[in-house]
Amino acid sequence: MTKIRIAAAALALAATAAVAQSADGEVRKIDKAQGKITLKHGEIKSLEMPPMTMVFRVQDPAMLDRVAVGDRVKFDAAKIDGNYTVTAISKAP
Repeated sequence: MTKIRIAAAALALAATAAVAQSADGEVRKIDKAQGKITLKHGEIKSLEMPPMTMVFRVQDPAMLDRVAVGDRVKFDAAKIDGNYTVTAISKAP
C-alpha cells in the first residue's frame, strides 16, 4: 500500500510542475506587488513555448530585486500548478 501512495504522489508532482529549462531574455517590466516579471525571451522547448514577450510569476519575490528593466538575463522557467513561473534568474554576462 505504501508503494502505491508514493507512486501516486510522484505522479501528482509530475503533473503540477514541468521540468525547468534555462532561457535567455530581456526584462521588460517588473511588478513587485504582484510577484510578476515580464520577459522577452527565446524559445523554451520544454514548455513548448515559441519566442515571445510574456508575464511570468516568480517563485521567490526576492528575485525581482536582482534585476532591472532593460537587463539581459538568463532564467529558468517551469509550469507550476498551471502557472508559468520563473524559478531562477540572473543577469547575463
